[in-house]
Amino acid sequence: MNRHRLISFSLVMVVGVLASCQSDPKEGQNASAGQHRAAPQDTAASQLIKPAESGYADVNGLALYYEVYGNGQPIVLLHGSYMSIPLNWSHIIPLLAKDRKVIVTEMQGHGRTRDIPRELSYEGMADDVSGLLKHLNIDSADIVGYSMGGGIAFQVAIRHPEQVRRLVVLSGTYTHDGWWPEVESSFATFTPAMFEGTPIQKQYDSLGNDPDHFPEFVKKVISIDLKPYDWSRDVKNIQAPIFMAIGDADGVRYEHALELFRAKGGGKMGDIHGLPQSRLAIVPGTTHIGIIQRTNWLIPMITDFLDSDLNTAPPTF
Repeated sequence: MNRHRLISFSLVMVVGVLASCQSDPKEGQNASAGQHRAAPQDTAASQLIKPAESGYADVNGLALYYEVYGNGQPIVLLHGSYMSIPLNWSHIIPLLAKDRKVIVTEMQGHGRTRDIPRELSYEGMADDVSGLLKHLNIDSADIVGYSMGGGIAFQVAIRHPEQVRRLVVLSGTYTHDGWWPEVESSFATFTPAMFEGTPIQKQYDSLGNDPDHFPEFVKKVISIDLKPYDWSRDVKNIQAPIFMAIGDADGVRYEHALELFRAKGGGKMGDIHGLPQSRLAIVPGTTHIGIIQRTNWLIPMITDFLDSDLNTAPPTF
């Protein structure tokens, strides 16, 4: 097995291990194509808390599945590639829903949101998120995106700035070369066979998808990262405050995160120049997959950023 294939295989297997540690969703096992709009009676997070609302929103030709938990300032959580609400967020929803309205959704082709004959793109999925907020009558929300969801979050802020209060990007990129070169090269080696027997494949089947379409799902999802993209100018012009967090052993280059932070006012001594409204964290001892397991560090940083008045005045003794 060559180096790039080994890297991609390792990424898939680590996601599988992480997924196996999450709840094993039973909902949707008996769903058929004609029944996919019926909201399930159980959810991944329901073992801890029940959603206040769940169902499907008609947006851009999709029946977009979503769940809503808690009350307060709305916050939208956007999952990573091949993931879903239970695999990505089941351990995080209860922590945020204590004093916020947490909105989670499953993007095109993922989980309970069936695929449609439409190219998968960050821009298209961002428009879907915008449509969901309108469906829920929410004027603006805090947006949190992980990995692929981070790219979607960037695009929501670019394309629908009026709907974004603050932006949190966890291990996401705004250019195709924001990844370490060996990681970016590994995407082209992803194959459906790498997912055989993993919780990702089992979940795909259990949520009512046709198992025969799983190979198409794998290829379609990775296709968005096989095409060059560069949103640098637009991302640096986002007006909403941005908190970007990566692991120190992540797949995202340090320089990529630092470039954005500098563009948002970072890279200066705060005691002299004041604090930027945007923030950056490089989480120690943390990988790309591991960052969403660092809830004891990550959740307090996220909530502090979202709750802060973002006063830029430097502290004094």
